[in-house]
Amino acid sequence: MKRPEPSRMLLLVTIALANVLWFATFSLAAGSFWIKIGVSTVLLAALSWWIRPVEKRQFRLSTRALLLGLLSAVVLYMIFWAGREISTVLFPFAERQIGGIYGKGAGTPRWMIFLLLLLVTGPCEELYWRGFLQDSLMERFGGRRGWLVTTALYAGVHLWSFNFMLIGAAAVAGALWGLMYWRTGALLPVIISHSLWSAVIFAVVPLS
Repeated sequence: MKRPEPSRMLLLVTIALANVLWFATFSLAAGSFWIKIGVSTVLLAALSWWIRPVEKRQFRLSTRALLLGLLSAVVLYMIFWAGREISTVLFPFAERQIGGIYGKGAGTPRWMIFLLLLLVTGPCEELYWRGFLQDSLMERFGGRRGWLVTTALYAGVHLWSFNFMLIGAAAVAGALWGLMYWRTGALLPVIISHSLWSAVIFAVVPLS
């Protein structure tokens, strides 16, 4: 049975909602940043699943999916490590902005950040951004254009952080995960990559 194709209006509504949620997460001082972003991603994932559930085949567990997810997470971590070293030399504001990203976690235990990113935020972000939005856009505009538009939208919601380093990081990570999804047609390795990378870089071996 063919998955229902969401209308253009529905796609725009979810994109607008993502921007509202990211704006609220970054702008509202009250509450834990990591809990707020977790709740935001759960809402987006639940809405997108209600509109257009992801096919079971995209979650098929295999050695290839595990290895691709793990290796891409390691590669992405190394890219960000190198990017930090280079950017702090080239841009006077880079170290302060990177510190600002990690400062969002102040007051939240690392173990909680780790579990939220690994089990909630990482999987739910991929369910919406790649499993729903990119998949829908690739059907409408083709693989390459769907990937590029989704990457731009993913980086775009991070504009609400008003943090150049975070926006750039979202663009790089989103491009990699989007490319993986486009080329493999499978969501599981992308979820593994995103969840492991974010949990490690923010809660285990931070780059601050």
